[in-house]
Amino acid sequence: AQAPPNTRMYSIFQRNYHKTLKMARKAGVASPEEIKDFVAKAGSKLLVLDVRNPDASIEPGDQKSFAVAALPSETQRPQAINLIYDRAASTMSIPNVDKDTPIITHCGGGGRGQLAKDFLMVNGFINVLNGGGPKETDCWDEFGDK
Repeated sequence: AQAPPNTRMYSIFQRNYHKTLKMARKAGVASPEEIKDFVAKAGSKLLVLDVRNPDASIEPGDQKSFAVAALPSETQRPQAINLIYDRAASTMSIPNVDKDTPIITHCGGGGRGQLAKDFLMVNGFINVLNGGGPKETDCWDEFGDK
């Protein structure tokens, strides 16, 4: 009792489609497994840097991600702060923490998160991971509440 050819093809399509979705992650974004391990090892020392820009005239794409995940505040995401990565100037504020602090950078989907990670590492930070952002739901599930 072999499945009809169309059913087998659909099954192959589904497996490959899900692999393709996972591969579609932006360059430099850590895997959910890497993030989970990083968060566990960091514990209360973890700092999450949200590099999104609330100014829609500068980063209009960020507005969509705010519907999924608000910027950090005193009541939401206690281990996170918002330090905007400025694409035009290729810079951001340096967080006032030790250089070995475990840091996850993120934006909406990982592009600026990677730029922020690279910027921090050039400036001496040694324990930085790009978590992608709310668009990377499997990654976001590992640190989005921090």
